[in-house]
Amino acid sequence: MMGRQSISLTEPNDRWLQEQVASQEYASKSELVNELIRQERKRQEEIDWLRSELIKGEKSGFSTKSKQDILALAKEGLR
Repeated sequence: MMGRQSISLTEPNDRWLQEQVASQEYASKSELVNELIRQERKRQEEIDWLRSELIKGEKSGFSTKSKQDILALAKEGLR
């Protein structure tokens, strides 16, 4: 079940939504707004994860590894 909401938009934001729908990228303003919310939720999850990792890093203390060692570990982690 989907909840219904009534929202007020500024003129520039409403015009932008209308342009996106007119370009047939999205079927409706509702579809586009839902997509934007999904993107923002994903972005917020990524920020929360990064914040958590930074806190863990701060709590782990100082490293005795060289910059080159740290860079090599980071690059390995990306693979």
